[in-house]
Amino acid sequence: MNHRILVVEDHAPLRAQIVTLLQGAGWRVEEASDGRLALQLALEQPPDVLLLDLGLPGLDGVELCRRLREQADRHIPVLMLTARDALDDKRQGFGAGADDYLLKPFAGEELLWRCQALSRRGELGRSPVLERGPLRIDRRSGELRLEGQVLPALPRQAYRLLLALAEAWPRTVSRSELQQTLWADEPPESDALRTHLYNLRQSLGPGQSLIKTVHGVGLRLELPQ
Repeated sequence: MNHRILVVEDHAPLRAQIVTLLQGAGWRVEEASDGRLALQLALEQPPDVLLLDLGLPGLDGVELCRRLREQADRHIPVLMLTARDALDDKRQGFGAGADDYLLKPFAGEELLWRCQALSRRGELGRSPVLERGPLRIDRRSGELRLEGQVLPALPRQAYRLLLALAEAWPRTVSRSELQQTLWADEPPESDALRTHLYNLRQSLGPGQSLIKTVHGVGLRLELPQ
């Protein structure tokens, strides 16, 4: 699956249960217990699904969702998770931009079904073609163009590395995040990331200057001015 989900819940035991459930189903999970931090994380690195509790410190879930809809440059599917079952509470949640609503207590299977449905809905609304300056990536076919010229097919992990950098642009992506993207929770013992980075740069030829190493931080896609 390799989909990313941001779990925003201030009740630590429940958050831990949800994280364990999602990780067991193959999701890459990030966590936040504070509304302001969660909004920052969602805007900096949009998840495939945002699982959002309503009663949060710093910024409540309804206001967080409203600001997310105002500030995000793409639609992030939001599943609100709450014990508030009044019709007016649901009206406020959907009015703020929520895509779905699940009441506590809930069955783990239902939570997974709803998250999977939202991730598919998000994919349907996303163009298969990603363009970053001279770089054009067709997510559906895997075709890669540089300055309009079709490049030979990249090795699988080199392609996934390039796609991760292109989707994160203009953000710098840490080595640990890239390792998580390529190998989930089972990274190889050797420094395989360095090998795949070398293969990627070699495959890009003159375009290898697009891949910039930010020492002590990670990698980023750097586009010409």
